[in-house]
Amino acid sequence: MSVSDKSTDPASERTDEGPPNFIRDMVLELLQRDPDARLCTRFPPEPNGYLHIGHAKSIVLNFGLARLAPQGTCNLRFDDTNPATEETEYVEAIQADIRWLGFQWDGPVHYASDYFEQLYRWALDLIRAGKAYVDSQSVEELREGRGSFHQEGRVSPYRERSIEENLDLFQRMRAGEFDEGAHVLRAKIDMASKDVKLRDPLMYRIRKVAHHRTGSEWPIYPMYDWAHGQSDAIEEITHSICTLEFQNHRPLYDWFLDTLGISPRPYQTEFGKLNLTYTVLSKRRLLRLVNEGRVSGWDDPRMPTLAGMRRRGITPSALRAFCERVGVSKHDGAVDISLLEYYIREDLDATTRRVLAVLRPLKVVLVNLPEDAAIEVSAPYHPSDEAFGARTLTVTRELYIERDDFMEDPPKKYFRLAPGREVRLRYAAIIRCVEVIKDEAGEVVELRCTWDPETLGAHPPDGRKVKGTIHWVSASQGLDAEVRLYDRLYTVEDPMGHDGDFTEVLNPDSLVTLRGCKVEPSLGDAPVGDRVQFERAGYFCVDPDSRPGAAVFNRTIALKDSWAKIAAKK
Repeated sequence: MSVSDKSTDPASERTDEGPPNFIRDMVLELLQRDPDARLCTRFPPEPNGYLHIGHAKSIVLNFGLARLAPQGTCNLRFDDTNPATEETEYVEAIQADIRWLGFQWDGPVHYASDYFEQLYRWALDLIRAGKAYVDSQSVEELREGRGSFHQEGRVSPYRERSIEENLDLFQRMRAGEFDEGAHVLRAKIDMASKDVKLRDPLMYRIRKVAHHRTGSEWPIYPMYDWAHGQSDAIEEITHSICTLEFQNHRPLYDWFLDTLGISPRPYQTEFGKLNLTYTVLSKRRLLRLVNEGRVSGWDDPRMPTLAGMRRRGITPSALRAFCERVGVSKHDGAVDISLLEYYIREDLDATTRRVLAVLRPLKVVLVNLPEDAAIEVSAPYHPSDEAFGARTLTVTRELYIERDDFMEDPPKKYFRLAPGREVRLRYAAIIRCVEVIKDEAGEVVELRCTWDPETLGAHPPDGRKVKGTIHWVSASQGLDAEVRLYDRLYTVEDPMGHDGDFTEVLNPDSLVTLRGCKVEPSLGDAPVGDRVQFERAGYFCVDPDSRPGAAVFNRTIALKDSWAKIAAKK
């Protein structure tokens, strides 16, 4: 069933001005001055892992800015300058994630590797201008020579090589004559600069590693700082939007562009990246979780990757609404994950149908109902939206209820089933527990109940009322299913801020797998990715591991924030 997206801000946090976004304001001011101004942004991921929710903020920002201008465009460019960590798998996954999030780049996909030849020619130009040189120091010598914030850099003994020698060595590097580590190409700027990044930064290093697109064509690869700004210039990007950690790279980017005399040129603006409580957003650390088998893969539903969130059942509209709501500022900060969970619940509440499912089944026998009885009742798929329609449920002699909905010796204010007590079966009739059957170990294995046919329907004729209503599934018509209950991956708000390794605070209950669950028959043909609400249990979606007759459901999120209660008790 297709239902339109619904993304609503919390009323308590709504403002007339909307969430802050200084970059959007800057672009709108530009367009107000010049409605025909050219606007071209780009999203430039490195294909060394899967995208996570932090990238979603950048995607929403860059593609959203491009939509502000009638002729605005947004490029997708892979900054693939490190062949040791990049794979075609990541390239394909990133494209799928962007489309899933609801965006489409303009023109063909771009790659920094498309510009390797141009970057190489520009490097030769800098050598000829006396602005770059080949350095033959070891890695340790290079590192020590850079100095620190409190100590000036040390001039390389190779800094004054002649232009002819530098050209010869660099061209031989390109030809593959030297081993890794033998030489690097450096920009000649200022070893005494207070900005450490301007102390003759590396431009090229020798890497005898095959590239995912160019194969073994290139034995040298450009450093990210050399390729990044020039790639923007080649594509004529007008607004180069980066996160704050690139702010101190900007003088270097400007030096390269100014020295090469490139025009028109991109101008960089930095913004605060997205950080979430109870979450680690680092591709290096996420890769570690994958490699160590602490999660099942990049698309594990506990991962903050877009692939994992998609598999978990989180909607792209909820993510877009969340990214818009957190806004764009010039400061890094952690956003409470409960805000993201609010948008997930808000979206799923409006866009999913309700169904009955029993996760921990307890058998109920209606002793006064014939064995072949089949009492049909109508049940709406959504309590407040008739567009979802309805389905027919069948009450049979044998049912399953949730084990937690029965207690043999209940406390006060317990309104569910107990010996001698009555409850209403959701959408059906009132039942009374008359006998409890236990096994040899004393565990309750079956309840025998009577049902009252006069109480069928929402408003029974005799006006009888009970305080408890429980869900159920017919034993003969219900379907078997596996249900995976996912929760937050970490037990503390700041996994990186505690003393010790971040894996030490992994939540041992982040995945609980239940087998032998029962779901209503309407889910028999539910496709992979289909989202539903299991009444009273939470929001779920069909996992790709599902097979005919063996459905697997992932819990997207519970109906209520149980973590808020946990925090309140501390």
